[in-house]
Amino acid sequence: MIKKDVIIIGGGPAGSACALKLKEYGFDTLILDKYEFPRLKLCAGWITPRVYQLLNMEEYPHGIIEFNKIHIHYYTNKNKEIKFTAKTKQYSIRRYEFDDWLLKKSGAEFIKHEVKKIEYKDGYYIIDEQFQSKYLVGAGGTHCPVFRTFFKDINPRSKDYQIGALEIEFPYDYTDKDCYLWFCENGLPGYSWYVPKENGYLNIGLGAFSHKLGDKSLKWHFDYFVEKLKKIGLLKQFDYEPKGHTYYLREPVKRVYFNNACIIGDSAGLATKDLGEGIGPAIESGIKAASWIALKKELNLSDIPDLSIYEFGLKGRIVYYLLKFYNMLKLTNI
Repeated sequence: MIKKDVIIIGGGPAGSACALKLKEYGFDTLILDKYEFPRLKLCAGWITPRVYQLLNMEEYPHGIIEFNKIHIHYYTNKNKEIKFTAKTKQYSIRRYEFDDWLLKKSGAEFIKHEVKKIEYKDGYYIIDEQFQSKYLVGAGGTHCPVFRTFFKDINPRSKDYQIGALEIEFPYDYTDKDCYLWFCENGLPGYSWYVPKENGYLNIGLGAFSHKLGDKSLKWHFDYFVEKLKKIGLLKQFDYEPKGHTYYLREPVKRVYFNNACIIGDSAGLATKDLGEGIGPAIESGIKAASWIALKKELNLSDIPDLSIYEFGLKGRIVYYLLKFYNMLKLTNI
């Protein structure tokens, strides 16, 4: 039996950020994940200035692109296009590189292990009769076993906040290094994106409220989007099949800790309401969880920002109010 002070299930940004902070407090921490790192992770790889500062990313050794402007296209209920460029400061990374870097930076012991069973006995958590700890952190994403075992009933998720996404990241010799976002085109209850990555990679995709798709499937919207990118010259050819995943946008934060166990990041459903951006909330919730363990502070995740687009300055706020007034108000209740 391997015994640790804290076991974190999930080696992504939430789990690694938690382990990084716990190292500062002197805790012996183990991270379990069913995948070896580096591993492919579907994600637009959006890094905000807030995350950049929290992680001191001046030392980041891999490719990173800084966006000083973002091209925004918004479509009204009648599919009329409103477009403009917002000045901002955002970054893109490849999760394949970023997650591996942060995991190593955390300094935590890592074991590849797919968790099957978790029990709570005599004040300790026993995982698959192989691992034991006093504290347990669930950072395993939407399907995290910690959420499934202990929080499914006390922190239920609403299907009204469930997002379905289709995306792909692939090597591509792009000529336009800017970032583009399209909101609500053809009635899509969400948005699509074109996000260049450093060293010749491109991420394209879209995400939408699953229960609001109507008679057009997510795949229909994706195929339309690819053809659109070809027509406007952002893609010359495309021979890939997108991959799908699901996650949850921020609901009113419910109970995220119980008997020395907690859930963070996508396990707690913390993606921002407007862009579904999850890396920032994952990092901040991981840091808060570490303070909860080490300093006995209350674990309050409700003050983690639940909007991303405000980072885009005045024009970003305009888009936010357009989304709120026309389409997204009835979808997210923001």
